[in-house]
Amino acid sequence: MIAMTIHVMTYSGFDRVQKNWFALTFINILICSLAEFMVHCGYYDPAYSSFLTAVTVIQFSVSPMLAVLFSGALGLHKQSKIASLFFLVTLAVEVCAAPTGAIFYFDENGYARGDYFAIYELIYIISLLYLAISLIIVGRRFHHRDFLTIIMVVVVLLGGIIPMSVYKINITYVAIGMSACLCYIYYNDLIQQDTKEELVSNQRKVSAMQTHIISGLSNLIENRDTETGEHVLRTSRYVKTLAENAMKDGVYADQIDEHFIELMNSFAPLHDIGKIVVSDKILLKPGKLTDEEFEEMKKHAAAGGTIVRQILEGITDEEYIEFAADIATYHHEKWNGCGYPEHLSGENIPLAARIMAIADVFDA
Repeated sequence: MIAMTIHVMTYSGFDRVQKNWFALTFINILICSLAEFMVHCGYYDPAYSSFLTAVTVIQFSVSPMLAVLFSGALGLHKQSKIASLFFLVTLAVEVCAAPTGAIFYFDENGYARGDYFAIYELIYIISLLYLAISLIIVGRRFHHRDFLTIIMVVVVLLGGIIPMSVYKINITYVAIGMSACLCYIYYNDLIQQDTKEELVSNQRKVSAMQTHIISGLSNLIENRDTETGEHVLRTSRYVKTLAENAMKDGVYADQIDEHFIELMNSFAPLHDIGKIVVSDKILLKPGKLTDEEFEEMKKHAAAGGTIVRQILEGITDEEYIEFAADIATYHHEKWNGCGYPEHLSGENIPLAARIMAIADVFDA
């Protein structure tokens, strides 16, 4: 329980309130276990009977409260506050019964059960049912429910109650300690699985958003130049075919994989996005461009990389942004260094841009 308390207080997966509830649960189990040890495992002297009676009253009052503490740790704060009244009732029963020895007493031989010890057992069983119900309520809040774990918790607790009730073997707090760990693992697992599912869902939304943005930008280009729009669709298919066959042939095996092909297919439509900055007079000119007009046209490559970064910043990670920017910026570079905008040559040209360049020239 000390180890569990240290773990939960240093664990980053819970907020402060959750940590406090779990820590309080583990500490109370520790206190009750120590009380149990003092009563049953220590050297008994009749002179200490009053002190041990007080210790047992506290223990018998707190132990049914562990179910309430569990419910608080599991996030049922409202129920746990209401159920705290259960502790006051239990404490009142124990305090009233202690002088009469109705539930337990100490004589010259040590601890003994009273004629009405079943009252404590009944209260304990009620708290056990409360815990089981709390686990079910918590499970309903999450998408991933594990009723087998709930059954295991109940079985373990019964494994502590039955020996105590029938055979007077005091292993109750061993069972409670094990149950506390199971509840902690159960709740943590529920959170982790739901968090994972939420992350996957968010990733799908982001991916869909990226697809829509890319599609929208491609359509924007197509609206300015019908030929460019058809060119975008064709080159997207070409780059995928080139990359797939390169992977099949083991070309650039350290770079080309399924993820690379997926990115190529996704971002190829953005390769000419920089043409947004080119005037219609130049972009739609039917004849050959003059040297001055061609210089203006060449600016679309560098502009494309800048535009891609500005658009994708904040909606995807840096790897995706750089991949798309490389395609837009460097797809007019040439192996011999005579391309633009930076006159890169050979393998200094990003691989994605080289594949895009092949598809772009082939389609042209």
